[in-house]
Amino acid sequence: MHNTNQLLKIQPTLEESFNSLDIQYDHQNSLAWYYTQPYPRPCCTPALIDEIQQWYGHLTNLENNMSPPQYIAIASKIRGVFNLGGDLKLFAQYIRSQNREALLSYAMSCIDTLYLNHTGLGKNITTISLVQGDALGGGFEFAISSNVLIAERSAKMGMPEILFNLFPGMGAYSLLSRKIGSGMAEKMILGGKLYTAEEMYELGIVDVLAEDGEGEKAVFEYIKKQNRASNGYRAFQQAKRHCNPVTYEELKNIAIIWADAALKLSDKDLRMMERLVARQSLKVSHG
Repeated sequence: MHNTNQLLKIQPTLEESFNSLDIQYDHQNSLAWYYTQPYPRPCCTPALIDEIQQWYGHLTNLENNMSPPQYIAIASKIRGVFNLGGDLKLFAQYIRSQNREALLSYAMSCIDTLYLNHTGLGKNITTISLVQGDALGGGFEFAISSNVLIAERSAKMGMPEILFNLFPGMGAYSLLSRKIGSGMAEKMILGGKLYTAEEMYELGIVDVLAEDGEGEKAVFEYIKKQNRASNGYRAFQQAKRHCNPVTYEELKNIAIIWADAALKLSDKDLRMMERLVARQSLKVSHG
């Protein structure tokens, strides 16, 4: 049995300069964990996105005598929250000032990170999301971009963007339509409903359903299972990427549509967005 007490921080200390990430390495399992703790709200802040990109860049540019981990797992340090999605406060600010360049730059940084995660950093790494709380909007998009999604039973997931007259534009439809079909993906996106982890498991979106408090154990058990037939698992993972692949160009084109649609939101829509920001902050204060 493995636990987080056996995880070792790597040296040298690039990771120690991070504020939104706590990175730990389990060398025995060739597993790197990164636990997120963005500030001031548990959403996809520019700082969080930048730090994930920096760390991913570090892993893809290791010296010749070093190998990247075979597994990367993302989880959250914030109780009850995986990630609450896009930085809505920032969105509202950019939309009110009609700053298309800044809005599009944010969107592109999101899909850059998501694409790296989805494609295993181009290194055939198995990426794992461990959802132990709410994963909403962009947070849900990033969770499903991993090769494996493990969720604890009390977790909730969904895309509330339609509530403020927008849609999730950083990969949701691309990823979901390939996993559960275009009809169900459209229903989820336009419905704005929150789903339980069990419902997501029954739909085929969650790969492993764990009991509360057993999420990390489920990650280790999945790795043990994959390692028993690692050649088959990894070859199949590569094959999946060749079959109806999610391309960067597709993600980019949808992100542009999203940014242009966001700039058309009304004051009423923005007030709803800002109310959701207040809920995000309240959730953290009570977490």
